[in-house]
Amino acid sequence: MRGHGQGAIIVISGPSGSGKTTMVNRILEEDPELAYSVSATTRKPRQGEVDGRDYRFLTREEFQRRIDAGEFAEHAESFGNLYGTPAGPLREALESDRVILLDIDVQGARQIRRKFPESVLIFIRPPDIRTLMERLRKRHSETEEQFQARVKRAQAELDCADEYDCVVVNDRLERALSELRNLIGRTKERRGGERY
Repeated sequence: MRGHGQGAIIVISGPSGSGKTTMVNRILEEDPELAYSVSATTRKPRQGEVDGRDYRFLTREEFQRRIDAGEFAEHAESFGNLYGTPAGPLREALESDRVILLDIDVQGARQIRRKFPESVLIFIRPPDIRTLMERLRKRHSETEEQFQARVKRAQAELDCADEYDCVVVNDRLERALSELRNLIGRTKERRGGERY
């Protein structure tokens, strides 16, 4: 599915509490050349989230219509809500000279790898499960039952890290960001070439 350009797709995954979204946001602020794939979701916006910037917030009916029309490169259900990556921006990035970042889960990453085998998959992991649990607790945004479900899912996602091209351990944010910057820089240099 590669276009005629030299664009690249970078998928960044990691469990809730790994710091992945913080890292992606920092990288995007620093590098205006990078494009960002805004995911669609059926979940309600959280405080401060903006439609079209954080997510494209859709009704379940509209989301299903887009699935049926083949508009998603990947989609999955998570914690009762649908999430998906619109295919159009990915094709545009590959056909141009853009590098596009996706912040998606393990299920989504597998689907992207099948459809875009040249994509680069990077997994962000916490130094250990205890650190991840502490980060999740600090959010104060969930019931105990929701918290336990997230921890269980995080443990399952950590077991999938070996499916990725690279793993970045977020033990200290600045060090992990430096490693992620280097990986993205190498991807830019290798556009159209080999993965790691």
